[in-house]
Amino acid sequence: MSDNRLPEAGDRIAKLLARAGVASRREIERMIEAGRVSLHGKVLDTPAVKLESLRGVTVDGKPVGEAEETRLFAFHKPSGLLTAERDPKGRPTIYAALRNALPKDAGRVMPVGRLDFNTEGLLLLTNDGEMKRAMELPSTGVPRTYRARAFGDITQDQLDSLIEGIEIDGIRYGQIEANLERGSGRNRWIEMTLREGKNREVRRVLEHLGLEVNRLLRIGYGPFHLGDLPRGQAVELKRGDVQAFKRELGRGGRQ
Repeated sequence: MSDNRLPEAGDRIAKLLARAGVASRREIERMIEAGRVSLHGKVLDTPAVKLESLRGVTVDGKPVGEAEETRLFAFHKPSGLLTAERDPKGRPTIYAALRNALPKDAGRVMPVGRLDFNTEGLLLLTNDGEMKRAMELPSTGVPRTYRARAFGDITQDQLDSLIEGIEIDGIRYGQIEANLERGSGRNRWIEMTLREGKNREVRRVLEHLGLEVNRLLRIGYGPFHLGDLPRGQAVELKRGDVQAFKRELGRGGRQ
């Protein structure tokens, strides 16, 4: 867009819209490319516009309100739900369960990362697209902790080798802390903490070690933990804890 009157101060429009909970920054950039975002009635074709506020901004013709205070919810995702708003195959998604689990005033929330269809456990949801992006970036190093029940033979020494990272089929997986829980037999629980969250990372790493994963549960993301939250239920996390974590993210510190 070649309009010299566009303001140059402030933050990029995609960042402001993400902070306001419209979508993630990447999704907003796609929305701008598709001509869905306007400023004072003029369709934008670049995400480089900088603004002091969202006054005059519309998405799909609807005005956008200013960013609300950041909220973060913990949801115990059951197995058998897709982390998506809709599925062309008609599979059930998290949003059907969230309609009953979230408080009525939760507004629009976005999942932080994803859990596979058959993976259960802690799924965080936020109204702050900037926080979502920061938590997902490998560069911020936010830890994700899982418990995997796997069938096969494995030793702690083999798991200890994952601390150096591992390459599988040309994909490099970074440092993983893995501990074999006490028990006997060939069905064992393994706790794993990783900081990148690549697609199906836990399953691929354990399958590479000759194990068959038959249950996978995420129990932690950053400083937040699943605890005894019942399956299918959600709870809002304390705003003081959320703001403290957000400040830590802003400093770029690893959790």
